[in-house]
Amino acid sequence: MPQPQSPILTVTLNPALDMSTTTATVTPGVKLRCDAPQLDPGGGGVNISRAIAVLGGETTALVALGGATGAQVARLLAAEGISTVAIDAPSETRQSIAVTDRGTMAQYRFVLPGPVWTAEDVQLALQAISDKAPVGGLVVISGSQPPGFPDDFLVRIAQGLPASAHLVADTSGAALHALTGRAPAHLAVLRMDAEEAEDVAQTALPSREDSANFAASLVARGVAATVIIARGPDGSVLATRDGRWFCEAAKVPVNSKVGAGDSFVAAYVLAVARGMPAPEALAAGVAAASAAVMTPATELCRRADAEALIKACPVSAL
Repeated sequence: MPQPQSPILTVTLNPALDMSTTTATVTPGVKLRCDAPQLDPGGGGVNISRAIAVLGGETTALVALGGATGAQVARLLAAEGISTVAIDAPSETRQSIAVTDRGTMAQYRFVLPGPVWTAEDVQLALQAISDKAPVGGLVVISGSQPPGFPDDFLVRIAQGLPASAHLVADTSGAALHALTGRAPAHLAVLRMDAEEAEDVAQTALPSREDSANFAASLVARGVAATVIIARGPDGSVLATRDGRWFCEAAKVPVNSKVGAGDSFVAAYVLAVARGMPAPEALAAGVAAASAAVMTPATELCRRADAEALIKACPVSAL
């Protein structure tokens, strides 16, 4: 029987049909004969919904879909039992391809751009997100923004949500800079990786304490109530007005780093939706990320691994 949880809406505005395959060797200039591809619905929010389902939780995935590729993504989500609300994308949903060289086990990832959105399209998407935001729930936005979206789109989403809905953002680049600008964004949670944090801070953050200090400064400025910085194999730091914590990543064999970030967000958000305090939610997220790197290619975390690894992810106050 599912555990009680607050409702979760994930938002994916630039989804993809993810294709992963293998070939003997990746060499330029010749035809590369590949194995039959594995097809998966992709994009940050979509992956978070899929990982939450793996972990025993429930979500609604709001996904912008277009054309035959979008229809295929919708079918794949339905096959996985993901409750989906589709909004119209301006044109065909994009595709991405991951090819693994069996000789070296190196993975090559080719990501195509999404359709270009007009100002009218953007406004319709804003309204759809506001309309579908769950009362007293979490709205999770992750992944790239489609071409045509303004840099401050996430700020506008935060401002347009009902007061009882809480926005969780995992983003990068210009959108991240817009969120961390001078005006308070008032997010519930902002997550970024170490490289993204250093880009925003405009300085190196070599230690856990450096990351925690920067995260705490964003909390103090009203950017988000909780700021999380992922430090790769070291672990993650989390800062709120109540304290700062570090969670150590589990020492596990690494097969593929793809999906680690989405698995973290999925487990963290599900833990928050179930009422867990910040340190426990952080541990759940780090354990799921550690579990994800153990899986091959684009596979997300596995529930048994994520649950078993929590004991290997100790949390300490900073």
